Amino acid sequence: MLATLLEYVQQNTNLVNELFHRYREKGKMLILGSDMWDEFDTFCQENAGSGLFNSPLGDYIKNAQEAAINVSWIYMSVRPRVASWLYLRYHFEEKCLEEIPVTDFLAFKEEHVTGNRNHRILEIDFAPFEREFPKMNQTRSIGHGVEFLNRNFSGRLGSDLTKGEKWLLSFLRLHEYQGKQFMLNGRITSVDALRKALMLGMDFLDRQPEKAEWKNVEIDLKAMGFEPGWGRTRKDIHKTFSMLADLLEAPDHNNLEKFIGRIPMIFNIVVFSPHGYFGQENVLGLPDTGGQVVYILDQVRALEKEMKNRIYQQGLDIVPQILIVTRLIPEAGDTSCDLHEEQVKGCENVRIIRIPFRDAEGEIVPHWISRFEVWPYIEEFTNEAEQEIMERLERTPDLVIGNYSDGNLAAYLLAQRFKVTQCTIAHALEKTKYLFSSLFWQDMEEQYHFSCQFTADLIAMNSSDFIITSTYQEIAGSSDVVGQYESYGTFTMPGLLRVLHGVDVFDPKFNIVSPGADDQIYFPYNDDNRFTELNDELERLIFGDDVDNCRGRIQDKEKPILFSMARLDHIKNLTGLIEWYGANSRLREIANVLIVGGLMNPEDSGDDEEKGQIVKMHDLFDQFGLDSQVRWLGLRLGKSLSGELYRFIADKRGAFVQPAFFEAFGLTVIEAMATGLPTFATRHGGPLEIIEDRISGFHIDPNHGDQAADILADFFERCSQDPDHWHTLSKGALERVEERYTWKRYAQRLLGLSCVYGFWKFATNLERQETGRYLEMLYHLQFKPLAEKI
Repeated sequence: MLATLLEYVQQNTNLVNELFHRYREKGKMLILGSDMWDEFDTFCQENAGSGLFNSPLGDYIKNAQEAAINVSWIYMSVRPRVASWLYLRYHFEEKCLEEIPVTDFLAFKEEHVTGNRNHRILEIDFAPFEREFPKMNQTRSIGHGVEFLNRNFSGRLGSDLTKGEKWLLSFLRLHEYQGKQFMLNGRITSVDALRKALMLGMDFLDRQPEKAEWKNVEIDLKAMGFEPGWGRTRKDIHKTFSMLADLLEAPDHNNLEKFIGRIPMIFNIVVFSPHGYFGQENVLGLPDTGGQVVYILDQVRALEKEMKNRIYQQGLDIVPQILIVTRLIPEAGDTSCDLHEEQVKGCENVRIIRIPFRDAEGEIVPHWISRFEVWPYIEEFTNEAEQEIMERLERTPDLVIGNYSDGNLAAYLLAQRFKVTQCTIAHALEKTKYLFSSLFWQDMEEQYHFSCQFTADLIAMNSSDFIITSTYQEIAGSSDVVGQYESYGTFTMPGLLRVLHGVDVFDPKFNIVSPGADDQIYFPYNDDNRFTELNDELERLIFGDDVDNCRGRIQDKEKPILFSMARLDHIKNLTGLIEWYGANSRLREIANVLIVGGLMNPEDSGDDEEKGQIVKMHDLFDQFGLDSQVRWLGLRLGKSLSGELYRFIADKRGAFVQPAFFEAFGLTVIEAMATGLPTFATRHGGPLEIIEDRISGFHIDPNHGDQAADILADFFERCSQDPDHWHTLSKGALERVEERYTWKRYAQRLLGLSCVYGFWKFATNLERQETGRYLEMLYHLQFKPLAEKI
């Protein structure tokens, strides 16, 4: 408790003062929590008999995230537990410690950057707009928002049955498609009438033949006040009637979610993904193009299949449509990104619609643009997309899904105009990728334009009806790592804005819905339906001479292969993996390495970060003499080939490693595990949840490469002595994926959430208007002027 800490400081004045002076003597204005702890640990060793290490102050230093220091003060942010923060300051001369409001902490940090603590700055605070909305209070509930909402609403039904029943009745009357009414007609005008009709309807259905369908009972049920949508078969219709009757009699949160999920609500979906090269072939590995493209293509295939299944079970004959809206790039190389429209393979009614970016004169921008530079184009892009969407769907979509910061801003603009349900998927939030990215935003502005990006993120997070994340880590991190979304709770961008309350991770809009791997491509290595016709091509790519865009030729083909595949970005850390391998004699002795990613020549890349990684990779090959042990392919592989490549590596009893400094989710981790390939992945981000350490794979820390290399070497050495060890990890990986990470589970969950949050949006419509106006001001008065400067 804070009182215990303050009492300890008063009783140990000199010792505490000496510790804080040590921090000041470091000569740094800002100190990271990890550095604070290292210095504290050293200080405690020097003062071994003081008892400081296990003191209340020690607990707070352990949980400190950062400190700002000047001659007189040290200000600290402390995170005692997940999503819980407090702010402290200590005066060197007065030797006193006290709690302070977050505003004071942010202002003190700003002074370090601007030199002026009292400068005027825009303050952002969404807390007042959330006062009427229910919030969770248990960290274990974070990411399970829909369950909380259902419990909350069923509680409202129970406490104010009349109001809740009227909500349900009004909501049931809303649903139609192309003028065809669903669920209820004008014969049912009150809740009492609905109850009586349900009773009559169930009695009537009990007397019908077992195989009767809606078409056989339609005339009678319509006369009672019912329209299509309750189900196709007699059994399904009866079950839906029964669920609603139970809700009206005794509200239950599980029953509420199931009932709302059975209402026909989702027929057309729009998915935004503006930046990068969005295509089905020859795009992976291009700048700003990677896992997000794979994710969306697999997502829409699963969604279409589930939508068709639901619509059929609801007794309707409607063909669902999904539009992926992305950017048209006339100078598209050997990709299809210059095509205005493209059918998604494996789908019946899913299309990619490409809208160009236009400059201030209205001319089409022909070339690729970095994801950090797209902000001036998003509004006009969305306006043009709106027209295209209406022409194709002939109605507003039922759900708009945004992807990444730019796609989420486009989704906000469209959902605001159409008044439809909005879903946000971040994939990766840039704020936590770069140290002090908000505090020193001006130093990074020319390259990254974080002023636009972080403002767009705040708008999308607060406008969304629900937010999908792949892991808990993405929302609230862990006991010692701040979550990506959590980092938007409070921060400052000196000279621009000060965020006192940006987003609350206890908000029930957050839901964990983990994606899977395409089971038609990524299936176990011992499956009989393998793409064996690709084996010769894989043999050539990995071991052959006549391969363009590659470096290194593996000499000893009998060794297992350590495989990694990613973009050649700093954050993906492929060069780090090669450095670990090159410096570890045990690992080099027992395994070879295959890297698939990036380009071979820096001159061929238009991305400065990738250029630097290409140069570094070549330097590491030269430094460690790796050309006979490491194969580096600067190629983009098709899905079928990449799926079989995982299995090819498994045949040789190899392993997959994902060494990123941070990974929001880790789709390649899922793909590798789905094929049965033992997998090693970063402990920073999603893979920490995906993998059960030493059961379904291994966690590694990319910040301690020597230790990571030893874990890899230990694994291969044990496998050489005990082949069953490889099979045990392979089996664990397969079981983990089947249990948690499939696209079928994902699609069912996402559509269920869309229905529940659609209902919640309807029930709380008036309460959202204040937030909407606040967001409009933030967009027009803050974001747009910033975007126009790019």
